[in-house]
Amino acid sequence: MPVFSFTGSDPSRSFVRGTLAADSPRQARDHLRSQGVTVRTLSPLESSESGESTSPSGMRIGGGLWSWIASRRARAAWTDGAHELSMLLRAGIPLIEALDTLASQHRGAFRTAVIAMRDRIAAGSSLADAMAAQSNVFDQASVRLVEVGENAGTLETVLEQLAQFRQRLSQLGDKVMTALLYPAFLMVFGLLATLFLMTWVLPPLLENLQETVSELPWPTKVAKAMSDLLVGYGIYMLFIGAGTALGVITIFRGGAGRRWLDKQLLRLPIVGPMLIKQNVARIATVIGLLSRSGVTLPEAVRLAGSSTQNRVFREALAHCCDDMAAGKEIATSLQRCGVFPPLA
Repeated sequence: MPVFSFTGSDPSRSFVRGTLAADSPRQARDHLRSQGVTVRTLSPLESSESGESTSPSGMRIGGGLWSWIASRRARAAWTDGAHELSMLLRAGIPLIEALDTLASQHRGAFRTAVIAMRDRIAAGSSLADAMAAQSNVFDQASVRLVEVGENAGTLETVLEQLAQFRQRLSQLGDKVMTALLYPAFLMVFGLLATLFLMTWVLPPLLENLQETVSELPWPTKVAKAMSDLLVGYGIYMLFIGAGTALGVITIFRGGAGRRWLDKQLLRLPIVGPMLIKQNVARIATVIGLLSRSGVTLPEAVRLAGSSTQNRVFREALAHCCDDMAAGKEIATSLQRCGVFPPLA
């Protein structure tokens, strides 16, 4: 059902604004008038203008790549959204009005998710339940923290802590990405420079050299063979490489393939230790924040496992939860997994 944003005035002539779902603009106006609201502006939101269908969770259904990009942007926007929502609630603004303000601050998939949350809360759901319905945007740790904050009456404080926690994780990820960006740039630039030299520079030089030398040295023959191969069959090699890369990605997206890849990445000389430190820091931060907020340790470990993308660490934390349920010590369980450093 399309969602519309509106502004107007209530019977006491106070300014009001918000969102509502209706089949048409006329139906939306009739519904507002029946509540005594004098409509000033009424406009459809982005999720209605795009012409795409929406899933029950409020996320737009589109191409796989576009959905992934939209979901990543929405999750990144939740970091600022949690801080903004905390400030609005601290200022004494009701939750529904705060969500309306939050929706007007953002665009794209995150705005669509906030609007869907607002409608669920207006229908009687809690904020945690409304967030849980938007699993593409809000992770389980965020949902559990909000649930604890709602039950304890400290939602504003919990949201502020959540925003600070997500900011620290984002800064940690940026540091790792910055460290890997330079070698990745050198690798890509070197590959492109090699292809350019082998296909554009080397062929005319070899032609001139063959006219002056009766027999080429064997290193030059090897370079000429590679250059001829790239010039004559480069387009076919490109398609073969793209197909191979697509097949490898498909294999590694599965459970066993993804776990094998994650395990091999942790064994790399330079990248491996950086990934281990990043995952351990993320897990420790999640467990610490959840524990301080009143979440039990087994539940905090389980949520920390769901927040990491590495299958090796995820399985290790799952085994750790099983061991804690059986009464075993958490340190012994972490040591037996073989992926956590001695300090952890």
